[in-house]
Amino acid sequence: MLQSARDRLLLPAGMMSLLIAGLAYWWLDNGPHEIFGTAMFGFLGWHLTMNRRWFVKLRSGRYDARRWVVLVTHVWLGITMTVLIVTSVFISRSVLSFAQFSNDVTIIELHWFSAYWVAIIVAVHAGTHWTRVMTVAGTVLRLSPSPTRSGVLRLAALLLLGLGAWSFTVLGVSTKLMFGYSVEFWDFTTAVSPFFGHWTVVMAGVAVLSHYAMICLRLLNKTRIRTTEGQT
Repeated sequence: MLQSARDRLLLPAGMMSLLIAGLAYWWLDNGPHEIFGTAMFGFLGWHLTMNRRWFVKLRSGRYDARRWVVLVTHVWLGITMTVLIVTSVFISRSVLSFAQFSNDVTIIELHWFSAYWVAIIVAVHAGTHWTRVMTVAGTVLRLSPSPTRSGVLRLAALLLLGLGAWSFTVLGVSTKLMFGYSVEFWDFTTAVSPFFGHWTVVMAGVAVLSHYAMICLRLLNKTRIRTTEGQT
């Protein structure tokens, strides 16, 4: 059980924390930024190894809308994460300072743009697996099903959606995702904690949206199956 909690809860949480920390480049400076990024990629390798059976099962079973969404999300995340890793290697000035591959501005910009996309897709990925995460958390904490707890969690989800939408605007995430340029940058000389708070609720809000989208797809699939069975 402890291993399941480590692999299903602590490892993903650690990766997401390192990813958010990496976004604070102008606060960390280059050295810590690269160290956090290297640690995140190391955890990613561990995560992929722990979940290698998912790749084996790709050719088995039936694909409904929900499974296609999960597959597309994984492919999308794989592409953006690959771009992030490759550009990290090329522009490294600390961890791989001996290599001195490139200082090309285009590669640096591509690195940043891919990092923002990775943050959003990781949140989508977390949302598609949120039911499993909550099941593991409930088992580890020995929580029994409770209508009151479910109601509180739903209210918390609505709050995260609202805060996430607000923080999305505050951080100018839409501009960053569209490969656009903004003259507004976070001023770390006046505040640091709010930056991490905003990114945390942005990712949490996206995860919540993704989770409920999966629920809707599941319900639609069940309705379609019932309709098909009723016609036969």
